[in-house]
Amino acid sequence: MNIKTRLTLMNFFQFFIWGSWLLTIGAYWFQTKHWSGTEFGAIFSTMGIASLFMPAIAGIIADRWLNAEKLYGIFHLCAAVILFMVPRVNDPSTMFWIMLVNMIFYMPTIALSITVGYSTLKSKGLDIVTEYPPIRVWGTIGFVVALWVISLLHLEVTAGQFYVASGASLFLGIYAFTLPKCPPLGKTQNDSWVSAMGLDAFKLFKNVRMAVFFIFAMLLGAALQLTNAYGDTFLHDFANITQFKDTIAVKYPAIIMSISQISETLFILTIPFFLRRFGIKRVMLFSMFAWVLRFGLFAFGNPAEGLWMIVASCIIYGMAFDFFNISGSLYVESQSEPGIRASAQGLFMVMTNGFGAFLGSRISGILIDKYFTVGETKDWHNIWLVFAGYALVLAIVFPILFKHKHERIKST
Repeated sequence: MNIKTRLTLMNFFQFFIWGSWLLTIGAYWFQTKHWSGTEFGAIFSTMGIASLFMPAIAGIIADRWLNAEKLYGIFHLCAAVILFMVPRVNDPSTMFWIMLVNMIFYMPTIALSITVGYSTLKSKGLDIVTEYPPIRVWGTIGFVVALWVISLLHLEVTAGQFYVASGASLFLGIYAFTLPKCPPLGKTQNDSWVSAMGLDAFKLFKNVRMAVFFIFAMLLGAALQLTNAYGDTFLHDFANITQFKDTIAVKYPAIIMSISQISETLFILTIPFFLRRFGIKRVMLFSMFAWVLRFGLFAFGNPAEGLWMIVASCIIYGMAFDFFNISGSLYVESQSEPGIRASAQGLFMVMTNGFGAFLGSRISGILIDKYFTVGETKDWHNIWLVFAGYALVLAIVFPILFKHKHERIKST
């Protein structure tokens, strides 16, 4: 099995695990356990809480003390045990803590998988901008496959989804120890206290351009969380309207939302072209305007005659997500010294899936409850318009503050 195939398999199962429960845990929570919406909101915050510190800590460990692929495997083995315990939880408070521990082990593996991929490709003399996106696309395919498996096997409202995720995590944890060695590259650096604590990646903030990049990555991370938290719920709420309750989108909302991930697989493959032709500044700007369209189309769409808007929104999501998440990680890699490669990817995760996810879920929840909810009915039209306005403000301000001049690579 060649190295690209091995990394492809790693990416497939990395996101198959997440896809097994991320979009369907809500159905299990409400339909089977009958727990409250307020308590469910806390479950999504566990991703942000864990990402505030774990990717950075994992990056420090991988840069200075332990091979990245070994740490990656250990985390997945631990997560497999926690996921296996989820069906045994019988109260929402315990569920919060169990899912938080699960996220503490899972979230840093996203950045570690990137570190393993980049390190391995570089060791083989391969260009990561060209070679990594076609490998990473299989992660999204894994997410979609998991989502369809759970949906078609009717596991959306059962504990079976967590057993599937646990089994996949166990396999990946064992498989990780067979991956190429990615030894720490930062342990030979100077003995300053900053290096000793593994905090060198935070020096990137001393560069104004990088500081601005990380701040906007955080703000875009908040936009992503809005989609994860409310997209599926948005479609489910149409079941309360007689004219929409029997439509395909309402009956199979998870499958409709999976169009977003299918779109990712296509846009990931375009990243090398867009980065080389337009540079990170314009690619990030494309992402921001894509978020405007993503939310705006949701605002005016419905599962009947407006279904095309919902489908179009899901297609546009591929550009919105990939052009800041995947392109952003490539940019961070290009701006980081080898000795802080894992820490830098961990820092990127902290800003997007940590601060961004936490602030996005918390602030949006407060705003929705206070201004856009009457009884149990949510004003989805204006909710999505506010989100679209948020993305539009980012798109206007970003090119003014982010000073980066791209030198276009001419084809030979």
